[in-house]
Amino acid sequence: MPPELEGRTLAQISDTHVGPRVDDAYILKSFRRVKQLAPDFVIYTGDWITYRGARELEHLRRMSAELPHGRIGTVGVLGNHDYGFDWSMLDVADRVSSIVRKAGVTLLRTEAVTTSGPQSIGLEDLWSSVFDPGKIVVNKSGAPSTIVLCHNPDTADEPVWGQYKSWILCGHTHGGQCKPPFLPPPLLPVKNKRYTAGEFALSGNRRMYITRGVGHLLQVRFNVRPEIPIFRLQAST
Repeated sequence: MPPELEGRTLAQISDTHVGPRVDDAYILKSFRRVKQLAPDFVIYTGDWITYRGARELEHLRRMSAELPHGRIGTVGVLGNHDYGFDWSMLDVADRVSSIVRKAGVTLLRTEAVTTSGPQSIGLEDLWSSVFDPGKIVVNKSGAPSTIVLCHNPDTADEPVWGQYKSWILCGHTHGGQCKPPFLPPPLLPVKNKRYTAGEFALSGNRRMYITRGVGHLLQVRFNVRPEIPIFRLQAST
């Protein structure tokens, strides 16, 4: 990190799943707690909504007025649920993107941006019909202080990383939502069952953090608390 970023904070918000299954008051309370912490950067890693129809898009529009923003930059990507049914409704993805962009989020779809701080590379969701990173990670990996955002942690096993040697931030798993003590979660929506939640060391000197997220699909969590992680930036050693 350049010296001016040392000690800056970054909040990662993921899997809000705005819609009838997640209580609005709970989401708004979570947003308020982030605002109180006043992070320098806020990063959103997808599944803004659980799509059932146009009502969820209007619901997101209302909730987006309360989105926390970073004092320096606010960046995000989409998750599989943001692409509608079968993850293939690109018009839904376009509308979700438009809503959050109007709310002040730099929404990245196989794009890179530098916002007075780290470079962020945002990928389309792995399960979507438009997942095609091409060479964006390879071409942009030489820039200092780079973070890749991708909703699904299975993306880390795709052959797209080249010489990239920094952090990947993901969501998607909800930590499994229900986890027996001392055992792995029985239901995990990834191929690589190692990718539950938390920090992972990857090949190629990469590291990944999978947040347990805020919302849910089933209205139950057991032994897997929701979270909004806050990172403190520091120079590499």
